[in-house]
Amino acid sequence: MPDELRVETKLQTELEGKTLLLVDGSSYLYRAYHAMPDLRGPDGEPTGALYGMINMLRRMRKEVTAEYSACVFDAKGKTFRDDWYPEYKANRPSMPEPLAAQIEPIHVAVRALGWPLLMIEGVEADDVIGTLASQAEKLGMKVIVSTGDKDLAQLVTDRVTLINTMTNETLDREGVIAKFGVPPERIVDYLSLIGDTVDNVPGVNKCGPKTAVKWLTQYDSLDGVIEHAEEIKGAVGGYLRDALEFLPMARKLVTVETACTLEPHLESIEASLATRPEAREELRDIFARHGFKTWLREVNEASQQSATVPAATSGDVPEKDANVQPALFVEAPRHYETIQTWDLFDAWLKRIEAAELTAFDTETTALDPMVAKLVGMSFSTEPGVAAYLPLAHRGPDAPDQLPFDEVLARLKPWLESEQYKKVGQHLKYDEQVLANYGIALNGVEHDTLLESYVLESHRTHDMDSLALRHLGIKTIKYEEVAGKGAQQIGFDEVALDKAAEYAAEDADVTLQLHRALYPQIAPEKGLEYVYRSIELPTSRVLRTMERNGVLIDAERLEKQSAQIAVRLIELEQQAYALAEGEFNLGSPKQIGQIFFEKLKLPVVKKTPSGAPSTDEEVLQKLAEDYPLPKLLLEHRGLSKLKSTYTDKLPRMVNAQTGRVHTNYAQAVAVTGRLASNDPNLQNIPVRTGEGRRIREAFVARPGCKIVSADYSQIELRIMAHISGDEALLGAFARGDDIHRATAAEVFGVTPLEVSNDQRRIAKVINFGLIYGMSAFGLAANLGITRDAAKLYIDRYFARYPGVARYMDETRMDAKSRGYVETVFGRRLWLPEINGGNGPRRQAAERAAINAPMQGTAADLIKLSMIAVQKWLDERGIETKMIMQVHDELVLEVPESELAEVRKRLPELMCSVAQLKVPLVAEVGVGANWEEAH
Repeated sequence: MPDELRVETKLQTELEGKTLLLVDGSSYLYRAYHAMPDLRGPDGEPTGALYGMINMLRRMRKEVTAEYSACVFDAKGKTFRDDWYPEYKANRPSMPEPLAAQIEPIHVAVRALGWPLLMIEGVEADDVIGTLASQAEKLGMKVIVSTGDKDLAQLVTDRVTLINTMTNETLDREGVIAKFGVPPERIVDYLSLIGDTVDNVPGVNKCGPKTAVKWLTQYDSLDGVIEHAEEIKGAVGGYLRDALEFLPMARKLVTVETACTLEPHLESIEASLATRPEAREELRDIFARHGFKTWLREVNEASQQSATVPAATSGDVPEKDANVQPALFVEAPRHYETIQTWDLFDAWLKRIEAAELTAFDTETTALDPMVAKLVGMSFSTEPGVAAYLPLAHRGPDAPDQLPFDEVLARLKPWLESEQYKKVGQHLKYDEQVLANYGIALNGVEHDTLLESYVLESHRTHDMDSLALRHLGIKTIKYEEVAGKGAQQIGFDEVALDKAAEYAAEDADVTLQLHRALYPQIAPEKGLEYVYRSIELPTSRVLRTMERNGVLIDAERLEKQSAQIAVRLIELEQQAYALAEGEFNLGSPKQIGQIFFEKLKLPVVKKTPSGAPSTDEEVLQKLAEDYPLPKLLLEHRGLSKLKSTYTDKLPRMVNAQTGRVHTNYAQAVAVTGRLASNDPNLQNIPVRTGEGRRIREAFVARPGCKIVSADYSQIELRIMAHISGDEALLGAFARGDDIHRATAAEVFGVTPLEVSNDQRRIAKVINFGLIYGMSAFGLAANLGITRDAAKLYIDRYFARYPGVARYMDETRMDAKSRGYVETVFGRRLWLPEINGGNGPRRQAAERAAINAPMQGTAADLIKLSMIAVQKWLDERGIETKMIMQVHDELVLEVPESELAEVRKRLPELMCSVAQLKVPLVAEVGVGANWEEAH
């Protein structure tokens, strides 16, 4: 055996099974810089990026065991890619001066922490990492690459894994497929198509990730896409053909090189990259020089055996949860102030006027913003620095506070100015509270509640959860300062020291959350559009709509309540007769005994405990054949109407406005739909006479009418647009009765020959399939056999192949990525699409079909609300938008403005987006909401 081969074989044997940890240092630099506040050392030099970098590397060393490691940085100057393409990275801004000043100290610290540092002239960090990963893999090593750069996903193999500390994400082969929709060996093709704006590599215009995945799935590779470019239709097909000449260069630019010459900077992995312990004396000098006092103390106190110390925090940092997405888990040192003097007030006013962005929060006396009174405000302009301004604390130990009215007068210009940018957590609430004092909050630049909602709609979005998930901070709970239950006091009675810490923390954490969340949204065009152009402006419209409120006829509701009460008594007596004895109509246990023991009704399903169920579904099934279940269903429905609406609504009239003011929850439904509560105005039943009579009580003020506008068959139109099915597109383009057209296709007759029953079946199929209905569900709905239902569905898909293709592709897409998207880029997460039990997984698959349509419909109605409110504001007319109910907008319109509103409203709603089918909005007018339909 030749000597060289013998040495190589020996080396492979020694390194096989060992781990090489490679850190993308250049990526970490910027993440540390943007995540940390503007910390300064004893000499006034910037230290935030240095602090963050040290903290991240130490945590990495603590959490990942590796015999070999390296932290890789980009060297200054050009690389070989600049020779290939002079415009490469041409649009990148220069490094911020405060960060540039920290580069050398960071390099010194990296080496002192025991990390081999690599920075090779003429070779990008990505290519150094790619070459080392390739070499290590050939030697039988396991490679872990820590980076946030999507380009490096192309390196993933059975032995090479990516981790991202920003998102707590691990990408093996399956992870890459789930995240990007393509395997690692197709990442280069994927990146070539979508381009890379950061590196100024143009891809195919208008080709986003979804289109790239679709093409690569269909044609296997970039070469296959190029080969079939002439077959791809539409505008994006034209853009693809325009890009054909550049695509080979794009592929070359985004390909990470794995065979670069690293000598003489690197002798070998074994010789140069062995993990070393921290250099204690060097670290002591670094910590002392830059003012890292906690770390310095820990180094001085550490025993000889202690090589790793935890990150400095102001409190316990909880262990990371594998299911959350933490940011850097570096909590800034805290400096909170309480503003009780004019000097401190003036200092903070200057601070927030000079700040690029200020986190703002209010503390109040109630959750209902229409009646809440202001107790105080908090502000934060940089992480760890915040202040609380008490305004209305009371009680025997009430603190000294600046004059309420004078403070508001002096703050009003800042609060109302668009010039001063604010960020908050659910600022719609704070806007409402300030409006109680005649202050219109402007300059709302960001809202962390909406950032979380856009980024991770399937999770919780309260501040406590967000702080723990993204910052590793366990926040002070309201109950900790105000007590619980009957012993809870108002915030205006909380001791000032506790109130100040709690309130200042709210503002501080909000700012930190924004810095953790928004960088994950900004690079994603779809998410950025949904956040900036839909959710943020919708929040402002909702504030206006909630404040407008809706007028109700309380007397009419009270009469209806009395009528329902009489009917409920009648139903009770009829139920007693059928059951041959009295029982509690609200008791599942007693109902079960009567149904299954006394009357011997069939058991439809059982509860988890094994008892026969009497839930709504069971009652519906039994009501088909038995009178008592049918009667109980009517009783339940009327009881709910009475308690929820006819009894409750009159009590909810605001004493000052004379109107009912609902709250629209914007960050609840995964699909983007709004939810209404206190009271819920979106859930009034419309299929019963009693429910429709409740809508008659929603009236207009004298001299006005109620106008209702909603989209016609919106989800079916969206289905036609998304699926691109030619038959569906043609039917909508011609203005056909879509259910009649579908019946004609399914039953093989002309539209004129379609019977009413056939149209009814087609309507069930049309709406059922967009909700993922199976043959079993269709059979149950139509009361036909499963074979007959399957035949109808097969015929449907044969006539509408584009719909079948869309459904198949969407299921696959959802399973690979874990989410689906709306037309506008909203991500609809489906956590159980690849897990959970069978029924839950099947429900997720059905949701995958419907969610893009329901979500796009939600986006459209929000865009309509924005457009309509903008028009109302610009025209300066008295018409008010008073309700939104799913696909419907409800307005109160003076009769003098009626003609203009009736004409303009559908025009606005139908022009907010251009789909492949025409949008149609239908408008109705009446003295009340029911009449307007």
